[in-house]
Amino acid sequence: KYQNHSAMIKFVLMVNKMGQTRISSYYEWIDIHERVALEAEVVRRCFSRSELQCSFFEFRGYKIIYRRYASLFFIVGVDSADEENELGILEFIHSLVETLDKYFKSVCELDIMFNLEKTHFILDEMVMNGYICETNKENILKPIQLIDKVSTNEELGFGSKSL
Repeated sequence: KYQNHSAMIKFVLMVNKMGQTRISSYYEWIDIHERVALEAEVVRRCFSRSELQCSFFEFRGYKIIYRRYASLFFIVGVDSADEENELGILEFIHSLVETLDKYFKSVCELDIMFNLEKTHFILDEMVMNGYICETNKENILKPIQLIDKVSTNEELGFGSKSL
């Protein structure tokens, strides 16, 4: 039942308890001013919800699915017109957190802040053009571990100096 070519996931946000966006990844073009307004309102709504309420709600044509882990909120926006399984997206969020946790050995906000490119790399290995393409932690981490190994060897002087 494939009706259109729009992305399943529209955006992924990682936001701290102060409301500061640490990672944002959009899978459709949204004007920067609209992004700022959207993020501010989505974060405000996530923060205002009690822990007794479910972890998803509809807002501005999006279905927002979120989960809090320690001091970070992981927020995913999907098209509300899509019949997307909210529990499947919650499972994706959990898989993302587990993968980050495995790579950073107990991930925290500082790991994400000081390793933005690696965090984006992991997210990009999991989501391509808005579609979840990989959830196996070993498959996701294999390329970044190879990059780390090569960069460590080059730092130690074992890599080739010429291109």
